[in-house]
Amino acid sequence: MPAPSSRSIGQVLKVLKEDFEDISISKIRFLEGEGLVSPERAPSGYRRYSDQDIARLRYILEVQQKHYLPLKVIREHLEKLDAGEQPVSGTTSEPPPLEPVVTPTPPERQPQAKRPINIPRRELLRLSGLSENQLIELERHALVVPRRGTVQYGRDALTIAVAARKLAAYGMDARHLRAIKQAAEREASLIDQSLLTPHVRHRSGSRQAVADVMQLVLYAHAALLRSSITS
Repeated sequence: MPAPSSRSIGQVLKVLKEDFEDISISKIRFLEGEGLVSPERAPSGYRRYSDQDIARLRYILEVQQKHYLPLKVIREHLEKLDAGEQPVSGTTSEPPPLEPVVTPTPPERQPQAKRPINIPRRELLRLSGLSENQLIELERHALVVPRRGTVQYGRDALTIAVAARKLAAYGMDARHLRAIKQAAEREASLIDQSLLTPHVRHRSGSRQAVADVMQLVLYAHAALLRSSITS
């Protein structure tokens, strides 16, 4: 029997499942792929997770569940913890509230875009946890599509696939996501129209202008959606 401080990914899943019902082997591997956890490899090639690896996974899942933090912020927190610092006051077992994710930041301080990814269909299924039939249905509605001119899928496709799998538990399928896509297309049209104004046409850095407007629309969309649900 392996020592308690060295567990297989299946054993780690069983430990975490008690507190995080939607955890899966695919998600653990996804977090590893993002560089947030780095288990050792046994001579046989299988992953072996230490107690520290499990604590790290637990921290990631807790802040995602309680504070909806993006992976970029979580990575910054982990780097501080690795350096022996506290990212914020409090303990890692009870992450304190942070600034709302939807708080706009000045354009000059916008975070850099994540590096692009290119993954094949099989990897998209593995990372997202979707079944083949679920992916086919999303593709039929043009919700998940390969990167233009390739058969590889990008980060947005993976994000939509993961969201679709989780939303399915709440009774939302590809038809509902199609309505969300149509709303997104209308918002994209509004952004295009805003960039035709004289102010933006004569502004240097048009690419930054697109990013600024898109980010502000996302903030407004999130606030309006939240207001509509809670009012």
